[in-house]
Amino acid sequence: MSYDLMVFAPEAAPRKRPDFLDWYEAQTEWPEDHGYDDPALAMPALQAFYAELSETFPPVAEDEPEQLESGTDYTIGRDLIYISFLDWDRIDQAHDAVYRLAARHALGFFDVSSDIAEVWLPDNKEGLRIAHSD
Repeated sequence: MSYDLMVFAPEAAPRKRPDFLDWYEAQTEWPEDHGYDDPALAMPALQAFYAELSETFPPVAEDEPEQLESGTDYTIGRDLIYISFLDWDRIDQAHDAVYRLAARHALGFFDVSSDIAEVWLPDNKEGLRIAHSD
């Protein structure tokens, strides 16, 4: 089991909760016609986000079985990055880092694993504001 977070291009996602959740469901069926492990395919802000986050939370190397329990798995689309943290001892650090970097790069942030599944959007003041939650 993993702790999952997602960042996304705010202009690509609907603003209202029901529409956002439908968009999220469609995106996580991975409909794009490419692999989902190449950050170069993502929009520039997502590429910059990934470059910074992966320094602290490097992607899982599938040929190293010990990382399959403690690494970070990135699924990268054009308009989003879905991040699965496999090390539950670092979830607070992971949440803080993703939130901070999403704000820095003016990205949306979806706390997929939260009980109330908060969605945050850029506040145009170099921060994030909560857009909606359950």
